[in-house]
Amino acid sequence: MKRLSLILSCAALVLLVAACGSGGGPKDVPSDAVAVVGDESISKADWDALMTQTRRNFEATKRQFPKAGTVALANLKTNATQFLIQSSEYKQEADKLDVKVSDKDVDARLAQIKKQYYGNPPGQPTASAAEMEQRYQAALKQQGFTDEEVRDGIELQLIREKVFQKVTADTKVSDDDIKAYYDKHKAQYETPAQPESREVRHILVKKKALADSIYQQLQANPSKFPTLARRYSTDTSSKVNGGKLPTPAIKGRTVPSFDEAAFSLKTNEISKPVRSRYGWHIIQPLGPVKPGTPAKPTPLAQVKEAIRQQLLSTNRNTEMQKWLDGIKKSYCKRIGYQPGYAPSPGQDPCKSKSTTTGSATTSG
Repeated sequence: MKRLSLILSCAALVLLVAACGSGGGPKDVPSDAVAVVGDESISKADWDALMTQTRRNFEATKRQFPKAGTVALANLKTNATQFLIQSSEYKQEADKLDVKVSDKDVDARLAQIKKQYYGNPPGQPTASAAEMEQRYQAALKQQGFTDEEVRDGIELQLIREKVFQKVTADTKVSDDDIKAYYDKHKAQYETPAQPESREVRHILVKKKALADSIYQQLQANPSKFPTLARRYSTDTSSKVNGGKLPTPAIKGRTVPSFDEAAFSLKTNEISKPVRSRYGWHIIQPLGPVKPGTPAKPTPLAQVKEAIRQQLLSTNRNTEMQKWLDGIKKSYCKRIGYQPGYAPSPGQDPCKSKSTTTGSATTSG
């Protein structure tokens, strides 16, 4: 269900205001259109279809559609116009970049989605095509969408992905860039220093009197430690092992009183009852203190490709943002609206100082 909603976030206006931009340029708008963008018109039929789709989604997901005259409805209508404008901008620019998305591309992506999200979980028999189709159709009904709308959403998503690939195809990261990043973030690429550690067992009880009694028994017979731990200790993680901690005690990572005793006692020496916020401990180190180790740098050669991919992703997103900013600037001069469909100045990306662009970038 989640994947279906994600795909249709490209086609439903319960979403984001379009990112590439809008404006109020000097354009003649045909009577059957709500806006023009560049060389294309946004038809009223397409706008009505998107609003109908959105209403169906609200009804299917048990949400109340905004009432006439409300700010919420006005925002939905603005979003509808802006979404269609953004889609038109992307498609026009995709044509200029010779980006094509075929029906075969859409079919392949939809088949991938059905297999990934409507197949059986790992470990179960592979779901048949009929089973996956049945689950997919159920998801359509639950969300209030049609197969055609999903395919339209996938087509737009694929256009965005291919545009991203085309725009960022020449983005590179040099070895010098990698070295500079590594040097600046060297601490990020190192094995952290490890404190001293020690194998330890203990018995934890709530009352001092009981702790004193156990200590006296251990003074008489140290070999009873595991038996007494299993009988009395309230530390469920260690009592089953005769009081031995599941992992070695790490210096500085236990409560101070416990830490001090655990790392100062001789091997096999049994402490007098030690108080902490958890109660009273009787502690016995089982071996010598294992020395800590200093931080160890990870060689550049081992992380070079990971850094390259990280920087490449960052550079591609930066390059795409520059492209989007250029497209926005260009189209803001070539958009016109039918009366009643223009966004308010506070909602017009071409007139506001900050815009949302996250919905427009799609990395491959």
